[in-house]
Amino acid sequence: MILVRGSGGGTDLTGTVFERGEEPPAYKGAPNEDAPYVWVCDSFYEVESGGSPLVVDGEEIRVAFEEPMPRGFDTRDQAVEAARDHVRTQFARIGVDPSDVEVEVSAADPA
Repeated sequence: MILVRGSGGGTDLTGTVFERGEEPPAYKGAPNEDAPYVWVCDSFYEVESGGSPLVVDGEEIRVAFEEPMPRGFDTRDQAVEAARDHVRTQFARIGVDPSDVEVEVSAADPA
């Protein structure tokens, strides 16, 4: 597994790239194809009411989460690049400038 973590506005978001031979989570909407690399991460957006509280740049906002939409890729580079873009897009959706988001890619701790 490859973890892709974005940090910005005082909060973090981490998603997972499942590699060849690893089993991505199975749930409604998960891909049926046997893609060598599968990216899975939450998607969220700011709402005026309801949702969950999240502190961004010192201010509390409310966010609603969408079901994770796994995406399959043929190569590791394609998957990691899409993961980076996805993470930056989520921060943009809550008002954090994507260029201010630090993205870290690392191997998951097998323990």
